[in-house]
Order: sequence, then C-alpha cells, then structure tokens
Amino acid sequence: MPTAAKLFGAFGMALVAFFAAEVFKQHAPEGMQFGYFSPVSAVIGLVCGWRFLGPDAGLGWMPSANAGLKAAVVTLLAALLIFSVEEMLVLAFRRNYDGPMDAIIGVLALSVDFIQQMFVVDMLVTLFGGGVLAGFLSEWAARRWP
Repeated sequence: MPTAAKLFGAFGMALVAFFAAEVFKQHAPEGMQFGYFSPVSAVIGLVCGWRFLGPDAGLGWMPSANAGLKAAVVTLLAALLIFSVEEMLVLAFRRNYDGPMDAIIGVLALSVDFIQQMFVVDMLVTLFGGGVLAGFLSEWAARRWP
C-alpha cells in the first residue's frame, strides 16, 4: 500500500543512487562507456527505497537510519549485479567467453573489479551518508503523514 514514507524513501534513495553513480564515473577508467548508467542506478535506488526503506519508517530516528543503510547496501548489491551481468553480456556477444560457466565466473570477476573501483572515500560517503539521510527523510514523512 502506498504511503508517504515509501514515496519519500524511494525518492531519497533514487537521488542517492544517482549521485553515487555520478561519483563512480569520476573514478572509473578512462574510455569506459556509461550510457544510461546514472538513470538506471536511480531506478534501482527508487525500487530499493520503496521496498526496503519505506516500510521500516515510523519506528524512530535510529531505526530509520539503519533502514537507510540497509537500503543503501541493497541498492549497491543490486546495481553491482545488474551492471556486472550487463557487462558480461556485452563481452559474451563479443565471444570473450568459452562457455556459460566462463561467463558466470566472468560476472564474479567483473563484480570484484567494480567493487575495487568503488572503495574510495567520496563514493562510500555519498552512498552511506545519503542512505542515512534518505532514512531520516522517510522517517520525517512517516511522522508528518501517518
């Protein structure tokens, strides 16, 4: 059922995911093609904010901050999976893999590469600090419009 807390949580996490994607672009290797990276990240954040952040609002400020951190981690893992699979499919159509098991292992290798690029201070502050702020925003909405 739609609530104001879910709406504000979804909007907050969409903004966090969008800005985290923009920060990630600054640390990516030169020549990397991004396409719709930021808007797709925002949609992932929107879904995770609606499903994981919004329902946990209304329990207090600290539980909402924790829910924001949980939503940020879920957003990070979902985006990591989606973009690793997408990159694997691009490489598979270029015939870089010998078989399906190589492609699955390739997803894991791509995920590790992306994780190594993500461990910079400004990326982590943007993602987790923004997740806490999105949790506070969702809590505020739950208190304002019960």
